[in-house]
Amino acid sequence: MLSTVLIIIGIILLLAVILSISDNLIQIEAKKSGIDISREDVGVIPKLSFSNGSAKLPSFAKSGTAHKLKKGFDIKLEGEAGDEILQASSNTFALRPMDYRGIAPIPKLEVEVGSEVKAGDPIFYNKANPDIKYVAPVSGEVVEVRRGAKRAISDVVILADKKMEYRAVTAPDLDKASREELVSFLMGAGVWPFINKRPFDVIADPNEVPRDIFISTFDTAPLAASTAVLLKGKEKDFQAGINALAHLTEGSVHLGLNSDEDSWMKDLSNADLHWFSGKHPAGNVGVQIHHISPIRGKDIVWTLDVQSVASIGSLFTKGHLDLSRKVALVGTPVGTNGYADTYLGANIGELLKDNVEGDNLRLIAGNVLTGRKVGGEDFLSFNTAQVTAVQEGNYNEFLGWLIPIAPRPSASNTYPNFLFRDHKFEADTNTHGEQRAFVLSGQYENVLPMDIYPQHLMKAILANDYERMEGLGINELSEEDIAICEFVCTSKQPLQKILRQGLDMMREQL
Repeated sequence: MLSTVLIIIGIILLLAVILSISDNLIQIEAKKSGIDISREDVGVIPKLSFSNGSAKLPSFAKSGTAHKLKKGFDIKLEGEAGDEILQASSNTFALRPMDYRGIAPIPKLEVEVGSEVKAGDPIFYNKANPDIKYVAPVSGEVVEVRRGAKRAISDVVILADKKMEYRAVTAPDLDKASREELVSFLMGAGVWPFINKRPFDVIADPNEVPRDIFISTFDTAPLAASTAVLLKGKEKDFQAGINALAHLTEGSVHLGLNSDEDSWMKDLSNADLHWFSGKHPAGNVGVQIHHISPIRGKDIVWTLDVQSVASIGSLFTKGHLDLSRKVALVGTPVGTNGYADTYLGANIGELLKDNVEGDNLRLIAGNVLTGRKVGGEDFLSFNTAQVTAVQEGNYNEFLGWLIPIAPRPSASNTYPNFLFRDHKFEADTNTHGEQRAFVLSGQYENVLPMDIYPQHLMKAILANDYERMEGLGINELSEEDIAICEFVCTSKQPLQKILRQGLDMMREQL
């Protein structure tokens, strides 16, 4: 009886492997013939969901444009956060210079250990541009300045007061102030470092005027935080932030919204609305830029995350800088999944205290695709809206590649779990393989909804071919955009690291 069952299982697996290989070969031939391999009717078994229909505005949308993205891949994991606000708090907070791309590793400190600061007080500035201030997220005492390699400052740690005190500011009248006055105010108030520019995804240059400003209002990454929770109670601040940003560009402020969810953001003013539907990375601002108004030639655009926009708005609605943040605590090792109501730069260990189960774990500031590996003594980055806990994958799987039975998140149909599209997994960090020859496979193009050949771009970066890198669209990309390609990569290449290397190379040529 057992032998019969094993034979049947073996036959099923063999058929699955044959179908998968056949499907891949058909897609390779289709690509050679110039056929779009993302089409859902290209393969051994055409999918029932194939549709050539154009995107339509959702029924609740009052205005805007609609974009339906067919490429992408959702990594569905267990341990997502509900709407519950947890009793999680932090007593220490830190400002981390290394979080801000474009700043010198050793900025000029304006405080020392023992200094008392208010929320919004300057902590340090970049020697290349002293007008851009990096400010305290909370009031309290500076208790430590941590340093890393070559004496670079890694953290400026503040022990928070029990009662928050804010540095008062006088915001300019947007109807009367010039753009230069507004820029100067935002730099001095400490919110300018929240604005990133593309190409290169670094801190925006205040001397440049962006063509447009883009804000994605939803996140499709694994276990991502809900924007509705992040901005609850900050609706007026968010609108005020948009009003301010609209004075900084010659073009428009573009908001990317989720077509699958009704939102109060449909009533926002001073912004162009764009409704997106599709799998990850549909929520990435880089993907949205590509479909709304791509970066061409010497174009410069700016991007921000939603909580940073609300912080900018707080300067105009409250008369001080509000750097409060909600952070999703997610992953199955977290005892109670939910949201911590805290401030920028909170201590991760304190947020997760008594709420993590197990020893062999990895803590990630961010999501599993792009997040930063951290420990209990680390602090949140300024743009981090989630902390993810997963099991370490430091084990070897016997014949795992030969007998792919165990369900796991995978874009490959080799694994039987592809039959259950809505199944959620308890993933670990095991990559199920090591780095190997970098071969052309067409995998990246299947999951990246951009008119770019990412694999050719990666090879151009490795070859230091600047002209080819620019021609293949490097100026449109940031690490988060290419992360899904890294996930599906058979060659296990560190694509995000390679892309940052290329972006830095291109930036050095200016």
